[in-house]
Amino acid sequence: MKLFLKVQLPLLLFYAVQMLLVPLLYWLTGEGRPFSIMLYGAALSGAVLAVYLGFRYLRHRRLYIKLNDPEASLNSAFEPLGDAPLPEAVDKLLETYGRHYRDQLGEEARRVDSHITFMNRWVHQMKTPLSIIQLTAEELDDAAADSIREEVDRLRKGLEMVLYTSRLDRFEDDFSIVPVSLRKAVSETVAENRRLFIRRGVQADIRIGEELKVYTDAKWLRFMLVQILTNAVNYSAGSGKTVTAAAFQRGREVILEIRDEGIGIAPEDLKRVFNPYFTGERGREYRESTGMGLYLVHEICKRIGHRVELSSQHGEGTAVRLIFDSGIPADTNITLTGL
Repeated sequence: MKLFLKVQLPLLLFYAVQMLLVPLLYWLTGEGRPFSIMLYGAALSGAVLAVYLGFRYLRHRRLYIKLNDPEASLNSAFEPLGDAPLPEAVDKLLETYGRHYRDQLGEEARRVDSHITFMNRWVHQMKTPLSIIQLTAEELDDAAADSIREEVDRLRKGLEMVLYTSRLDRFEDDFSIVPVSLRKAVSETVAENRRLFIRRGVQADIRIGEELKVYTDAKWLRFMLVQILTNAVNYSAGSGKTVTAAAFQRGREVILEIRDEGIGIAPEDLKRVFNPYFTGERGREYRESTGMGLYLVHEICKRIGHRVELSSQHGEGTAVRLIFDSGIPADTNITLTGL
C-alpha cells in the first residue's frame, strides 16, 4: 500500500492544486458562489478520486505486493500478476527476462559440462603414460629411478586433485553413502602413500579401533585423507617424526584426528587455511603447497554433511579433525546409495 501511495502521490498533489484553483477562479471572476457549494463539489470530486484509486489498487494489488517485498516473492516470481494492462506488461517483461536468463544458464551449464568432460578424459589419458613411467622406473635401482618415482607420485596426486576439483560442481551425481571402517580407510591411504612416508622419514601411528565405522562416501573420504596425510608428512619437521591418526566417539559424533609433529601454522593464518589457494607463511616455503588441499576437504565435508576442524601450535604441529555425525555399530549392514 505504501508503494501504491508513493506512485499516486503526483496525482494527489495535482488534485490538491486543482481544488485550490477552482475557488480562486470563482473569486477572480467575481462569481459569488457559496462556500458550501464549492465544498460539496470538492467532496464529490474527492469521492470520485477515492473510488478510482481503490479500483486501481485492487487491479494492481498483486503487483504492488510483490514489488513491496521482492525476497518473499521469489518462490512465486512467475505467477500471473493480474489481467490489467500494467500487470500484463510486467508479466511479459519478466517472462522475457526469465527465458533469456534460463537460456544463458543452459548455455553456461553446457560449457561447464563440456569442460568437466574434457578434464576427466584428459586426466584419465594422462594416467596411462604415468603408469608406464612408473612401471619402467620400478625396473631401475639407481637414485634417478627414486627421483622419477617421486615425481610420478606428485603428478598422480596433482591429476587426482584436478579430477576431484572438477567433480565438485556435480557432487550430487558422484557420491554414495555407506558404512566405512575408519581404520581400514586410514590404513589403505597410508599404504598408498608409503613412498612419501619413507622418503620423508616419517612414521604413521594408527590408533583406531576395528569396530569403529561411520556413514560416508569411501572414495571422497580417501581423497580427503590423502590431502590431510600429505600435508602432515610434508610439513613434518624432519625425519624421525610421527603422524598419528586416532579416532574416538563423543556422543553421537565420531571424531577422526590426524596430528603431526611439524612446523605448525602461524596464528594469523589459522582463520584462512580453508580458503582456496591460500598457502600461508609456512606453506610458501614448500613447493608442494597449492593451497587447495584443505579447501577441498572443507568443501567435501560440507556436501557430505561432515565437519572439519583444525588447530595448530606454531613450531609444534597441527591437528586436523574430521567430525562425522554418528558412529555405526560393527554389525550394521545398512547401505544408503544415490542420495
